[in-house]
Amino acid sequence: MQSIECYRSEFISYMEEKIKTQEPRNLYEPISYILNLGGKRLRPVLVLMAAEIFGSDYRKALDAALAVEVFHNFSLVHDDIMDEAPLRRGKPSVHEKWNINTGILSGDAMLIVAYQLFESYEDSMFQNLAKLFSKTALEVCEGQQYDMDFEERDDVTLQEYLTMIRNKTAVLVAATLKMGAIVAGASLKAQEAVYDFGLNLGIAFQIKDDYLDAFGDGETFGKQIGGDIIENKKTFLYLTALDLAGPAQRNELLDLYSIQPKDPSDKISSVKDIFTATGTVERTEKAIGHYTQMAFDNLKKLQVSEEKKAALQKFGEDLMGREV
Repeated sequence: MQSIECYRSEFISYMEEKIKTQEPRNLYEPISYILNLGGKRLRPVLVLMAAEIFGSDYRKALDAALAVEVFHNFSLVHDDIMDEAPLRRGKPSVHEKWNINTGILSGDAMLIVAYQLFESYEDSMFQNLAKLFSKTALEVCEGQQYDMDFEERDDVTLQEYLTMIRNKTAVLVAATLKMGAIVAGASLKAQEAVYDFGLNLGIAFQIKDDYLDAFGDGETFGKQIGGDIIENKKTFLYLTALDLAGPAQRNELLDLYSIQPKDPSDKISSVKDIFTATGTVERTEKAIGHYTQMAFDNLKKLQVSEEKKAALQKFGEDLMGREV
């Protein structure tokens, strides 16, 4: 097994070799731009890691890993347009640096490039990878639609929210691992077990992200603490608090989520006080632990060495122990 940093370094070198700006520049330059803005590259790393865990040379999975990363960034380009987000990883978003039409067209091209990358695999493997990719891409779109719908609804349930984060975030994490298993020729049983590991880890990851947005360290989190509260986002914490709150607390929380004060600091503080007083913080931490443990339980089904299972478990532990 290689180190995470080795996988990441190999992937970045491969991406820089494969993705080059060509003519017309206004189509391809935004693609190179978004792909080179950085990020942890967790998804492509998982593709490579899974391929090696199931006995393949991880280099055989580089095209699948790149397809995942291109697709992920395609979704970010279009999400930023829908959210009217001016920044992505601290730099101007594609539609801000160029324009909305360029963002749409370059994003469309990225989706096509992602499919083209699977063409390097032989027929049956290509079919399996493309089928999984199509299913996952559609689920991600469904998750984004749920997320947009929730902005207009006041009756979102916690179960609906879990469905949304499953589709918007977790299925892509799960698919990355399964792609690595497919490239390695792993059994269907192994593919499903590693998929379920990724799915539960992805759900835990998003709930942890919700938690850190409210209670993380502003110096290390990389985003403004309380950003979800400022934007009145219906996160795991908010929906759990509504379930746990008494009538007075519930009304106060609903009132706080109906305002946009010029100075949001008091609002953030008041909402966090409700999260703490209702037991929402403890319930959220318990949910993170629950889905993380479900992920680890899936590792027991894998017919690979304990050393390789331990590598996946350590990855999950490091991911869930993060403060950023």
